[in-house]
Amino acid sequence: MARAATATIHLDAIRHNYRLAKSMAPEQQAMAIIKANAYGHGAIEVAKALEDEADAFGVACIEEAVELREAGIVKPILLLEGFFTPDELAYISEQNLWCAVHSPAQIEQIAAADVAHPIHFWLKMDSGMHRLGVLPSEYRQSYDRLVALPQAASVTLMTHFSSADEPELPVTAEQVAAFDAAIQGIEAPVSMANSAGTMAHATARRSWQRPGIMLYGASPFAAPQEIADQLKPAMSLTSEVIAIRDLEPGESVGYSCTFTCEEPMRIGTVAMGYADGYPRYAGTGTPVMVNGQKSRIIGRVSMDMLAVDLTGLEGIECGAHVELWGEQISANEIADRCGTIPYTLFTGITRRVHKVYK
Repeated sequence: MARAATATIHLDAIRHNYRLAKSMAPEQQAMAIIKANAYGHGAIEVAKALEDEADAFGVACIEEAVELREAGIVKPILLLEGFFTPDELAYISEQNLWCAVHSPAQIEQIAAADVAHPIHFWLKMDSGMHRLGVLPSEYRQSYDRLVALPQAASVTLMTHFSSADEPELPVTAEQVAAFDAAIQGIEAPVSMANSAGTMAHATARRSWQRPGIMLYGASPFAAPQEIADQLKPAMSLTSEVIAIRDLEPGESVGYSCTFTCEEPMRIGTVAMGYADGYPRYAGTGTPVMVNGQKSRIIGRVSMDMLAVDLTGLEGIECGAHVELWGEQISANEIADRCGTIPYTLFTGITRRVHKVYK
């Protein structure tokens, strides 16, 4: 018998969410971002589910691309962080990978490289994120240098937003303006919009969208948003009640006695803990669903278990189904309770949790 902790991945939901992203700019292309093991959902399985629809895939680094190529994925794959050492360029060329470039020094390394086939490069500009990218003042010169190299099959113009998930702020409009000013006169494909950019910033929907977190059914926004509200959750994290006990007033639950009963209570122990990836800081009051009835976590989350309030719930026995997040409770709600974001919930799920693909 396997432990009950399970992450069910709904591949139809991922396809739905990709189509929603694509519909924001149907005449343009959309790259499915599946870095970090598809945000914890399984890169190979997600890539296979989307290969007939996605225009390309995006990963962080060459190791993630190797995994996909070895699994038989043939669609274009962009290395979002580019190459780390020049010797990677040979493999990038052989495997027809696309590659981000984020500094003039990298362009000179490309110029010195011996590659079998020209590479499709994405030249990244730092328009305000201040993480990676060529400065706007150096961008045109860098583009002219890169596009003239025999090692370059093409060059796509690229930038990344820092605050697109906060549409009330002027930052994204300022980044768009900085980017547009720097690329004026260049005739080349353009990629600006991440998930939040795709959903909330029409001026950013250029040649290539780069949907990431929205593929997995989580919203990047703190407040409800028209497009985000149409997403379908792609991961359901579930387990079972493995023990039930009745407690009297004054009795405490869990480590450090952070929860003490003020009245008679029925408590359930669930096979799920922070070693599975469920956040330790999901304290008393964090919602759960037990056999379709809404309840709450009480006390501290342990390494392998957590406690839920069964008081007043009907028909609950050992083996009762527990949803930690998914179709009935959104990952956004859990993340908000824990002071984090859904990205960390999804990518934090460990190998102890059995993945089921539907």
